[in-house]
Amino acid sequence: MRIVVLGVGNILLSDEGLGVRAIERLPLACALPPTVELIDGGTSGMEMLEELEGLDALIIVDAVRAGRAAGTPIRLAGDAVPVFFKTRLSPHQVGLCDVLATLELLGRAPKHTAILGLQPQSLALGMELSREVEAGMPELLRMMINELLMLGIGASPATIKAR
Repeated sequence: MRIVVLGVGNILLSDEGLGVRAIERLPLACALPPTVELIDGGTSGMEMLEELEGLDALIIVDAVRAGRAAGTPIRLAGDAVPVFFKTRLSPHQVGLCDVLATLELLGRAPKHTAILGLQPQSLALGMELSREVEAGMPELLRMMINELLMLGIGASPATIKAR
C-alpha cells in the first residue's frame, strides 16, 4: 500500500501555509509506518505528477475557504473532491486539479483522495498562522490520523497540543 499525505500552501501568507505546517507537525503527533510518505508540496503543481502517480490513497492538507468560522475543520472526500476543484476554495487548486486530471487521464489516479483542512482567518503576508487556525491545528492533526486509520494504517497517536 502506498499513501501520500500532501501538505500544500504558501508559508509566506499566514494561514495559507496551513498544509505545510500540518505536515511538519504530523510526525511529532504520531509514529507513521514507512508506507506513508509525507510530502511538502508548497505551491507545486505538475512537477508532483510522478510522486502522486498510482497511489492507493492521497490525503491533501490545505487551507480551505468554505465560508465557515475561522479554524473550522473541513473534510472532503468522494464526490466532494471534484466539486472542491470547481469552486476554487484554495489557491493551489489549479496546479493540483491539473495533476489529478492528468493522472485520471493516464489511468494512474489515486484510488482514494481526501482533502483535509481548516477555514483560514488570514491570507495576509506573514509567517505565523492566525490564532484561530493555530487553535484548530490539534483537531486537524487528529483528522489526519483518523483518515489514516480509516485506510487501515496504524498511526500511534501522541498527545496533540496547540502551540
